[in-house]
Amino acid sequence: MLTRRTFGLLAGASAATLAMPYYARAQGAPRVVVIGGGAGGATAARYIAKDAGDAINVTLIEANPQYVTCFFSNLYIGDFRSFDSITHGYDTLASNYGITVVNGYAQTIDREAKTVAMADGSKVPYDRLIVAPGIDMIWDSVPGYSEAAAEKMPHAWKAGPQTQLLKAKLDAIEKGQQIVMVAPPNPYRCPPGPYERISMFAHVLKAKGFTDNKIIIIDPKQTFSKQALFQEGWEKHYPGMVEWYGPDVHGGLKSVDPDTGEVETDLDTFKGALVNVIPAQKAGTIAASAGLTNEGGFCPIDPFTMRSKADETIYVIGDASIAGDMPKSAFSANSQAKVAAMAIRGELTGSKVFPARYSNTCWSLIETDDGVKVGAQYEPNDEKIASTSSFISQTGEDAALRKTTYEESIGWYSGITADIFGS
Repeated sequence: MLTRRTFGLLAGASAATLAMPYYARAQGAPRVVVIGGGAGGATAARYIAKDAGDAINVTLIEANPQYVTCFFSNLYIGDFRSFDSITHGYDTLASNYGITVVNGYAQTIDREAKTVAMADGSKVPYDRLIVAPGIDMIWDSVPGYSEAAAEKMPHAWKAGPQTQLLKAKLDAIEKGQQIVMVAPPNPYRCPPGPYERISMFAHVLKAKGFTDNKIIIIDPKQTFSKQALFQEGWEKHYPGMVEWYGPDVHGGLKSVDPDTGEVETDLDTFKGALVNVIPAQKAGTIAASAGLTNEGGFCPIDPFTMRSKADETIYVIGDASIAGDMPKSAFSANSQAKVAAMAIRGELTGSKVFPARYSNTCWSLIETDDGVKVGAQYEPNDEKIASTSSFISQTGEDAALRKTTYEESIGWYSGITADIFGS
């Protein structure tokens, strides 16, 4: 069973906000600056600081004083976890690893001067920069949707207030009312995530006895991650409650109306008391403004190191990167961060650099003690990060195995958050 203690081995582990001193601390040693304190950025900062000691000064820039994990936020929506349990701080990274944590908004990157310009006008110099901004929404990918509309039709795909808003709207659903989800097109953060969320919606409704309520999914994709597993689970636990419409059925999404709660398609207009719109996504804005993205909106990287193909002093990890066969997930970001950290440490200190290895597993909860998973191992080649082996849960598995799979995911969450934020 995967536990917090064993997570580091599986993932390939090897290796208080401070005010002004970070400029002084940067003197005399190479400076590595990390933008983004999520699964990729915080892991990279911690591993460089832990393994390089005083040989490298590490600064982590993060806009928020605490980080709410998007992974496991569905379990908060489904009443399996509290919001506090998916919220993490940066104090341990500062106190135990000597990382300078800057709580502020990184506005632009001056690649020529090798500085990060902050929203408050200050500048943070770097010798190597890790860009891990996660994803941003492409608001106009859904006609009628906007950042303002997200306050009525929450996406909740960046965890925090949006997640709490979605949960409040779910809890306010009354007997007989309908939920509509607009699922995102590829590529996007956490491929199974929308469908685990549907399961959590159904779980909450079923617990209230609202088994006649409908949940409609308008999906732009012909297929989706773990489709057979989810559809089997919905039929088993929530018969008649979930209806998935692919593009062949709904004929295309025409618009959403945040004032009326309507979702118009070629097939019909669906009205929801709760409408969850998850739009198309791109790399975090700062990656595009720095010239690190391609026409698809994400960042090409060297598969052997995660180094940006646009700038040899910059590395891009996590959801913002184009990581070949790897999905955009916390496990992937954590794995990529260790490869980048090792490469940067080798560059700056001459330490040994081992061949890159990557791994990923994504767990999803369908109903109480009914968990499923998919995962793979990866190696880089000249073209991309390529899958070398993979596994997935099977339909028809017995209840004991599904319970074990769920318990495994609990151990993973405990382990990976300790690996990211320190313990």
